[in-house]
Amino acid sequence: NWQISLGILLTQFVMCVVGFGSTAPGGLFAPSLILGAALGDLVATSLQSLHQSGILPINLVVSSPTLYALTGMSAVFSAITHRPIIAISIVLEMSAQFDLVLPLMIGSIAAYLIAEKLFPGSIYQHLLTRRGIKLDRADSADRGWAGLTAADIMERRVETLASQMTIEAAIQAFARSHHRGFPIVAAGRLVGILTQSDISAFSKQSWDDQTPISQLMTERVVTVNPQDPLTSVLHLLDRDRIGRLPVVEGHKLVGIITRADIIRVQAERVSSTVSPLKIRAQPSYLVYQTKAPATGRGRLLVPLSNPQTADILLRLAAEIALKQHYELECLHVIPIPHASSPTETPVDLSDSLKLMEWATNQGKIWGVPVHTQIRVAHNTAATILETISERHINLLCLGWQGSTSTPRRIFGDTIDTAIRQASCDVILVKLGENLLVNEPDSECLTPNASLAALTRLNYLDRWLVPISGGPNAEYALELLLPALTTLSRSPKIHLCQVFTPNESAPDLNSLDDASRFVRQTLDLHVSVTPLYAAEIATAAINCATEKGCQGIILGASRESLLSQTIHGNLPESIARGSNCTVIVVRKAI
Repeated sequence: NWQISLGILLTQFVMCVVGFGSTAPGGLFAPSLILGAALGDLVATSLQSLHQSGILPINLVVSSPTLYALTGMSAVFSAITHRPIIAISIVLEMSAQFDLVLPLMIGSIAAYLIAEKLFPGSIYQHLLTRRGIKLDRADSADRGWAGLTAADIMERRVETLASQMTIEAAIQAFARSHHRGFPIVAAGRLVGILTQSDISAFSKQSWDDQTPISQLMTERVVTVNPQDPLTSVLHLLDRDRIGRLPVVEGHKLVGIITRADIIRVQAERVSSTVSPLKIRAQPSYLVYQTKAPATGRGRLLVPLSNPQTADILLRLAAEIALKQHYELECLHVIPIPHASSPTETPVDLSDSLKLMEWATNQGKIWGVPVHTQIRVAHNTAATILETISERHINLLCLGWQGSTSTPRRIFGDTIDTAIRQASCDVILVKLGENLLVNEPDSECLTPNASLAALTRLNYLDRWLVPISGGPNAEYALELLLPALTTLSRSPKIHLCQVFTPNESAPDLNSLDDASRFVRQTLDLHVSVTPLYAAEIATAAINCATEKGCQGIILGASRESLLSQTIHGNLPESIARGSNCTVIVVRKAI
């Protein structure tokens, strides 16, 4: 009768509350089924009792109380777990009565809708929340396509053409590249786009070899911002029937999205590939940031940590930024133990703020826009890579002390990771003994100290550049020499190339090309020296000593720097074995 059903319902409910409140071993799964069965049976027996007593003129129980008990079991379980399909499946498997499908569906779905309206989220979600575990639906969406933005899928290294380039040169660029379209830039800003269709639309008689591509390009370019969602990107690609979509920040081109990039991201998602950082570290926490006017064509990132070398490193970076029309991004990372949370760990910012304020003031003196960041993080290398991605960095300038105690590492854990994974150009600077001074930290970050740093840089007037024929050596000449020769009083460049002793007729084309480039570009005195030795690093160091060079400029090898550990890493060997300043350049991956 209904009294027994009511007693079971109340007793089971009180037992569940007491057991769960006392944290005694117990569950929610089976008790929810018992509560539902008792509630369903109570409804049926109550209606039958009311009909038999004459209160209800019509018998509302159209079937046996078992049907009501099973329906109540499914409905209560659905309301508690907010999973109506699972509730229906469980009761069907327990009863094996498939004629219950319709009442079970009605009861479970109705219970779910009412429970979701009154108490959103299942009881299991609320239990996890009480324990500090939050399951945010937005997080689940972020892991899928809905959470992707243009910055997540864009290609950051963009091949561009200058607006003053001739059509003949543009055709040659198309022939050398697999791309079917190029963004057109002028003074670092996106002004148009040129595709193969644009070129084929004009007959060859309508232009001559000197016609600029600005007369042929499409000026009205469809673009997106890095924060735009993937849905907007797909909509624009489909609406305008285009194959590439430039990503701009303001008017500055920071990336490009093609259909191949979307397929690549989809393949990474399917194969569970991790983010481009390839480091599963907790994200850093930004505690301080300043921004300068975005007037440059790109950004140069300088991680600053040691005040005794910050003046030299920042002065070199500033001169490179001036020559390349870049902005400076100064980063200071405060490392904390992995057991601590970056968002909750208290840190002392006094020295960091002093360092960033000094960098900002120096930028104003030199006429370079300086942005600053202070981040709290577990991993310095991951923080550098994170900043490169967020701030669209074009060039990374790192300082190296000249040695490492980390096993199986070439330059050290932080620098090796940055060189291997940074998507931008990388400059590694090992300061020579003549540039290092032993001063207290409080005396390093002063205008007088900065002037003394510039005075020390003036004595770097003899540079040795070993040529190996690789692209990084040529890029090192193009990137560094204009800035370094400006700092020097009377710069002299010595080019050398090491050949094996048994090589009777060495190929000097690389040396001649490099010498011609330096003379035409910088109008400097250049000496060319072929060397014959079995040990390349030793020969380069000895040549620098004989020529009285204060600095060596090296291009990273064609292979990855870290792939040469078995046979020896030439840039590392030269940098470690030489007492002068050594700068290693690696082009963007």
